[in-house]
Amino acid sequence: MPKPTSTPRGEFALIEQIRRRTAGVRSSAIRLGIGDDCAVIAPPAGSEIVVTTDFSLEGRHFTRDRHTPESVGHRLLARGVSDLAAMGATPLAAFLSLALPKSLANNQRWLDGMLSGFAALAKDTRTPLAGGDTSQSPDDLMLADIILLGHVPQGTALLRSGAKAGDAIYVTGALGGAAAELEATLAGKRLRGDAHPHLFPQPRLKVGDTLRARSLATACMDISDGLSSDLPHLCERSGVSAEIELANLPLHTLTAKRKDALELALHGGEDYELLFTAKPSTRMPSSIAGVSLTRIGTITRPRKNTPLVTAIAADGTRTPLERGGWEHLR
Repeated sequence: MPKPTSTPRGEFALIEQIRRRTAGVRSSAIRLGIGDDCAVIAPPAGSEIVVTTDFSLEGRHFTRDRHTPESVGHRLLARGVSDLAAMGATPLAAFLSLALPKSLANNQRWLDGMLSGFAALAKDTRTPLAGGDTSQSPDDLMLADIILLGHVPQGTALLRSGAKAGDAIYVTGALGGAAAELEATLAGKRLRGDAHPHLFPQPRLKVGDTLRARSLATACMDISDGLSSDLPHLCERSGVSAEIELANLPLHTLTAKRKDALELALHGGEDYELLFTAKPSTRMPSSIAGVSLTRIGTITRPRKNTPLVTAIAADGTRTPLERGGWEHLR
């Protein structure tokens, strides 16, 4: 990587650095990308466009002294790609806007690392960068906003609103690992092993695409704020209630031997796994694209004076599942 420099570089040099570092991913759908006032995109015939946007704020979503620049860049893109996965969509284009303090804009080592992490995931997910914006931050903190476009065949996007009473509830992968790694990261510790669900989350694009293409899911969303917060969102959109079996929750290996493993799985957030429902008659595979699928509960009819989501313990005890995940401005 290039050495840090304190030489002022300016906005245009920064834009050129971004263009150069992300030029490895191309798409025939992008007729015109970085360099003009607007990008020109031609979506595939017969498709619909899905759009998502996410802020990443220093001090809220990452810290420069605890997160590597590669992790910051990876996470900038991963959060939005996970939203596309939840819709069963294929990435079409990304638009990245950065507000940087001068101290960071002149640190080529950090910026190159951040762009390297972004570009690596862009290559893995075939997500070309088609534009964005740059500005000087009003303070010493970095702010980033990413807009992602995806496409799905017309009328096939996975929604939160399709769950019906009797449907089975599933999650992909394992839960609680991101919260466990975040805790270690903020404490200045590095966890051993190859799994880094917080630092380098892996969006479940292939799973979402398969769920949509094979009509396996009736409703779907990603788990970004925690199962206890996100499952109620799905229930509310579908007009249903839910019961989950706590003993069936797939706990991440990073939570092994922790007394609060279940709490991390329920409320930790940032696992970026998919939460979806399926008809009870659907023969669900045990895994898709190497990612495990675990049934954790059942959709039920809403009833008066009953909780939206009920948690059932191994001994059969039933309790309301309170929302304990992340919520901004709360």
